[in-house]
Amino acid sequence: MTPLVSGAIRAPYDLIAWLIGLWSDALYAVGEAFGIGMLRYVFMHHAFLVGALIAVMAPLVGTFLVHRQMALIGDALAHTAFAGVAVGLFVNSVLGTGISPYVTAVVVAMIAALAIELISEVTDAYNDVSMAIVLSTGFALGAVLISVNTGGLAVGINQYLFGNLATVSRENAVLLVVLFLLVSLVVTVTYKQLLYVTFDETAARVAGIDVAWYNRLMTTLTAMVVVGAMQIMGVILVAAMLVVPVAAAAQLARGFRESLLASVVLAELAVLVGITLSYRYEATAGGTIVLVAVAVYVVAVLAGKIQSRRGVSEEAGTGTVAREIDAGTGEPTDD
Repeated sequence: MTPLVSGAIRAPYDLIAWLIGLWSDALYAVGEAFGIGMLRYVFMHHAFLVGALIAVMAPLVGTFLVHRQMALIGDALAHTAFAGVAVGLFVNSVLGTGISPYVTAVVVAMIAALAIELISEVTDAYNDVSMAIVLSTGFALGAVLISVNTGGLAVGINQYLFGNLATVSRENAVLLVVLFLLVSLVVTVTYKQLLYVTFDETAARVAGIDVAWYNRLMTTLTAMVVVGAMQIMGVILVAAMLVVPVAAAAQLARGFRESLLASVVLAELAVLVGITLSYRYEATAGGTIVLVAVAVYVVAVLAGKIQSRRGVSEEAGTGTVAREIDAGTGEPTDD
């Protein structure tokens, strides 16, 4: 890599790292001011930052996936991201390179995302078939690489399977910020096209939209979100952040945009409360966050049912009053 290219890459990295440092200093100051012990640790600063960004990224993409009935693609890409981690660890062990396993996870997950679309297009198979094939292949590749390596890749692999707050380094936080910026920018720029393709592919084709290209774009964005969330959620539970907050928001919201915004708010609640409880009780971060998200979903379902029944009751009351007026009973009273 030439010094010019290296400098061009290093400058944005240093800027993001500096901003993360400011975030860390701010949280430390809050911890000192209010006596919050967990905010005195740098790894918790990184965990809260990564969690907050994931809570925005996941619903941004997950809302489109859920409405397209592709909720399980997150699970498929998570398992292939695990293979990417195994590739990174294997290359580091054999060749002695210092490449981050999360970088190789991004590359492998994006290749897998494109493979899902390619299999569906070439073989006319349903999406769930291509997802199952890619999921199995990815997890098998990861398992083989771990088993054949004499250096013992299995050591510390649990952090990738279940997530670990203490392993969120500044370098990983920088990677997540970059992924967050990319996903947010792409979704913002292509929002109308993605919405069109999500609800009516046929009409989108008639309108001249390249549906296949936007399908590939959506799966690629999903791969980015999966790898970013894998740092604290782990491979096994990462798909939950793409689905559960969106499903909860659907119980309360009426329109697509409202559902997207509500899912971000609910995801933030689940992540921040989950990370706090995980630290407090020394529990697995990913599992705790998912349990909180499921609890939020249950509350949202109950709230939605109550809201629905109240709306039915009001409509029934309005209908009764209207019939009485039509029957000539006079103006309705407050009684």
